[in-house]
Amino acid sequence: MNIVFSRDSQVRGMDNTVANTEKYFGQFCSLLAAYTRKTARLRDKADQLVKQLIDFANSENPELRATMRGFAEDLAKVQDYRQAQVERLETKVVNPLKLYGAQIKQTRAEIKKFKRVQNREIKQLEKLEKLRQKSPWDRQMISQAETRVQRAAMDSSRTTLQLEETVDAFQRQKLKDLQTFFSNFVTIEMVFHAKALEVYSSAFQTLEKYDLERDLQDFRAKMQGVYGHYNTQPLANTNPSPSVLQSLASQGTLQVQLYRANEDPEHPHANHRRFSLHDWVEGQSAHCVCGQGGYLMLPGHSF
Repeated sequence: MNIVFSRDSQVRGMDNTVANTEKYFGQFCSLLAAYTRKTARLRDKADQLVKQLIDFANSENPELRATMRGFAEDLAKVQDYRQAQVERLETKVVNPLKLYGAQIKQTRAEIKKFKRVQNREIKQLEKLEKLRQKSPWDRQMISQAETRVQRAAMDSSRTTLQLEETVDAFQRQKLKDLQTFFSNFVTIEMVFHAKALEVYSSAFQTLEKYDLERDLQDFRAKMQGVYGHYNTQPLANTNPSPSVLQSLASQGTLQVQLYRANEDPEHPHANHRRFSLHDWVEGQSAHCVCGQGGYLMLPGHSF
């Protein structure tokens, strides 16, 4: 009977190991899936910001227009990297965690199988004890009961050995998978942030090169023309700056992610299309409309 209790304690430890894995791996899966969805929503909001930057640029003077278009182009590149980040998180982290439930279910089935065998052994032992108390003189019945107990004990011992191998393999695979899942997670994050840092550095340089004085000069010249005060002196430099020329040269290269307004909020990236910056710039009006509270609004759009 002591051996039976020892096996029961051993199985409880195995069962706790599986239950603990089921609990925490389920939480990891839920949180990482939510993390991925939030990242996808951040990508969508950044795409909207790119569109607004282009609209704003179209309403401004050439110098600022070129700077804002260059900045929007860099910001859109970051969102392309973020899209790749979302796809890799789903493929290498979230989906494998979702499939882990099958392994847990299989291991639980092995534990239940052992418990059934153990219960048969316990019942045979109980029958033998009752028989010895009620009919201690019936040696034939006691001998048969002892034989049944021995067979049940052998089955239980064999099943225990199999269960130990199963749970040991489960634990080894769990530790290996845990290492793989979070190594993939960290690698995906590092790649995204490294690429994003490179593009953000370019965006910072674009903003630093913006010639504010040239833009003000152009603005003042326009204001003088509007109010009838014409200055006969030529501007100090009427040639466009390098940033303007660079923007015009790369005007049609930008691509950003767009998503339909009625997409599923749980899967914000399920339906999307891509469009050209050139198409967007040429298809929009060069004027902004001021809505209530002083917010910039696009024609046909509202808050």
